[in-house]
Amino acid sequence: MDRVTAFTIVEKYIKSPNLINHMLSVEAAMRFYAKKLNQDEELWGVTGLLHDFDWEIHPTAEEHPVMGEPILREYGTPDNIINAILSHGDHTGYPRTTLLDKGLFACDEITGLITAVALVRPSKSLYDLKVKSVKKKWKDKSFAAGANREEITKGAQEFGVELWEHTENVILAMRSIAPQIGLAGNVSPE
Repeated sequence: MDRVTAFTIVEKYIKSPNLINHMLSVEAAMRFYAKKLNQDEELWGVTGLLHDFDWEIHPTAEEHPVMGEPILREYGTPDNIINAILSHGDHTGYPRTTLLDKGLFACDEITGLITAVALVRPSKSLYDLKVKSVKKKWKDKSFAAGANREEITKGAQEFGVELWEHTENVILAMRSIAPQIGLAGNVSPE
């Protein structure tokens, strides 16, 4: 499946700009890791882009993403993408067996935390965001409470990357699309 088809699916099922920005962030992180790990960048990117495509029509853990599987099959989505999407949360019971599966799980929750940290900074930018700022907010469990720290930690471990190195990688990946996701703020890129 190509990105144009994937984005057509996203636009059909998702109306929230914030959710689309999240999906674009996960796509950027997945593309970053595909390149770093010598994997198929298009496959990884499309997987990241599609992972929450059904959240607005199936907004509960019981439904998402399992109820979205038939829709993805209608579009001819490859099994490896579907399997990664089905396993991107522990609540589904689908095992993460491939590097693609583990990458998606690792990149999902952390993008939300990074976004939240960037938005509370005076610059409202990813360009000047450092890992130490994320570490500081990490300790405050009430901050971005929806970003499950346990899942973020588990994702990095399963993916085989140290948590703070992973955080740095995802910040770098998200910087590549900062203007598109509203996180350029008042700072110019370096």
